[in-house]
Amino acid sequence: MSRIAIVTHSASLYLAAVLIWGSTWFAITFQLGTVAAEISLVYRFGLAAIILLLFCLFTRRKLRFSVSEHGFIALQGLFLFSSNYLVFYWATGLLTSGIVALLFSSVILMNIVNGAIFMGSPIRPRVMLGACIGIGGITAIFWSEVSAVENNADTWRGLWMCLIATFFASVGNIISARNQKSGIPVVQANAWGMAYGTMIMIVFALFSEASFNYDPTLSYSLSLIYLAVFGSILAFGSYLTLIGRIGADRAAYAAVLFPVIALGLSTLFENYTWTLQALLGFAMVLLGNYIVLSRHS
Repeated sequence: MSRIAIVTHSASLYLAAVLIWGSTWFAITFQLGTVAAEISLVYRFGLAAIILLLFCLFTRRKLRFSVSEHGFIALQGLFLFSSNYLVFYWATGLLTSGIVALLFSSVILMNIVNGAIFMGSPIRPRVMLGACIGIGGITAIFWSEVSAVENNADTWRGLWMCLIATFFASVGNIISARNQKSGIPVVQANAWGMAYGTMIMIVFALFSEASFNYDPTLSYSLSLIYLAVFGSILAFGSYLTLIGRIGADRAAYAAVLFPVIALGLSTLFENYTWTLQALLGFAMVLLGNYIVLSRHS
């Protein structure tokens, strides 16, 4: 494959992850309420795992791995397809979506540090600079929510939950990079990983005595299908493949762009009004994106 083809394909993967995950913030709102968060995650990743495993069977992809390989795939499922989402769902009930998006954007900094510690990846100054500019842009966009944060126990609990969930996601990113480096294909790792994540959530639900109910509304079912197929199978497939190609540090900048896409949807469907400060923040996000993804990073 030529360099131009590789760059084009990587750009397509990046764009797919950003656009899909940027829209899942809106889809997740239809999952909250009637069904407990852990049960919705069982449905989401269980459905995604079934589809991916069937796809692997029909396309004759290798599904047999060693006990050690399954151990690392299970770790990927624990940190990337279960625990991180559950803690984020809990945090969302205590904080505004803007604060959650801002804190999650710190995953790029965590990936830089965790990649250096666990994978021996070099810390690239341009990536660090672009990450800081991008996070600064997100802060400017959501400044009204940041400045209105109340200093109380619930807020601090939500903040810590967000940071813990983001750290879990970062560890999951690094484990995926490690699995790819060890020769485990992304599709199969995601298929088994989502299956393990589903089992972890089932065990947690049983211990927490959550009800395995279902919301029969059309909005819940459609959002579940969207989150399973697009938000889980396609977005994670694109994003984790990108991690293997350009590194966990640079790929994670997608997290800075997610809330911008979400605000674009909010502009269309919820009458969000862009302020001058938000537009300045958006320009900073784009500048950070350019610096992080430039050839010299």
